[in-house]
Amino acid sequence: MATFGKNYTWINFEGFISKADKHKVCKLHKSIYGLKQASRSWNIRFDEVVKSFDFIQNMDDQCVYKKVSGSSVVFLILYVDDILIIGNDIGMLSSVKLWLTKSFSMKDLGEASYILGIKIYRDRSRRIIGLSQSLY
Repeated sequence: MATFGKNYTWINFEGFISKADKHKVCKLHKSIYGLKQASRSWNIRFDEVVKSFDFIQNMDDQCVYKKVSGSSVVFLILYVDDILIIGNDIGMLSSVKLWLTKSFSMKDLGEASYILGIKIYRDRSRRIIGLSQSLY
């Protein structure tokens, strides 16, 4: 193990050591999927980007963000790398989705019917949205 500076500790992993450069290490400039800190790094980046678009993080559940503009409201619910977007204004929802696709590599899967094993059902004529965990 080698220590560089007061804040960095580097461990050389077997199989990644060049005999000529055995005292050198690589510092990652961005997180790589699958590493222990990858999800933390993704969450920090997502948080910064979403807040720059005037979303406010919920203090009770930090994976929920809200944006209000007049009578329009949009919620972003983040679960690892899945995002559920809900709101009461189609135009605002479209602008949020467009903005997200410019900020992240993503695809729109359309209307949600299931999230985390919970069924989402709608009755548009009665303006009702419901959740069901009947599979459990």
